[in-house]
Amino acid sequence: MSNYDDARPAARLTVLSGPSGVGKDSVIELIRARSPWVWLSVSVTTRRMRDYEVDGVHYYFVTRSQFERMVAVGELLEWAEFAGNLYGTPRGAVQARLHEGIPVLLKIDLQGARQVRAAMPHAQLVFLAPPSWEELKRRLVGRGTDDPETIRHRLEHAREELAMRSEFDVTVINDSVERAADELLGLLGLPVMTSAHSES
Repeated sequence: MSNYDDARPAARLTVLSGPSGVGKDSVIELIRARSPWVWLSVSVTTRRMRDYEVDGVHYYFVTRSQFERMVAVGELLEWAEFAGNLYGTPRGAVQARLHEGIPVLLKIDLQGARQVRAAMPHAQLVFLAPPSWEELKRRLVGRGTDDPETIRHRLEHAREELAMRSEFDVTVINDSVERAADELLGLLGLPVMTSAHSES
């Protein structure tokens, strides 16, 4: 860790987006295991906290009035509403980490990525894409968590998202979680701590 601190690259804000089922969480989990100094932004939400969740770890849980106040005073870098709940990225926490020289990674959708680009033009937008449309369908069906109608809706939304990937600075193909994580770490400008099997 000390070697990294002695030669720390300039911190950058990187936004990771991609369709449902593409493997964003798996890639991020591996990145955090290999490079724990990367800070993954914690979103604020009006959604009810689930039994296993911890406030400040999974989300910051607030009331709708608190959330609306945050929007009104410009405390959110981006925000959106899904299924009647509000979600957003606290601006101050992101800026504080960047000022400390800590790389920041945001996992948000296309709408959020557009808002970040408008607010912070130097942010790096990365689109995580499946190796093929057939593979994305296989992953969504294989999860076994959604009914056919939900899968159909997710696929329609995924098709729209894939058509917009030209808005992103870089596209990373997730044909292998290890390779995709390594590529994203390279885009973050970070050293890669991998085992021999991922070197090729």
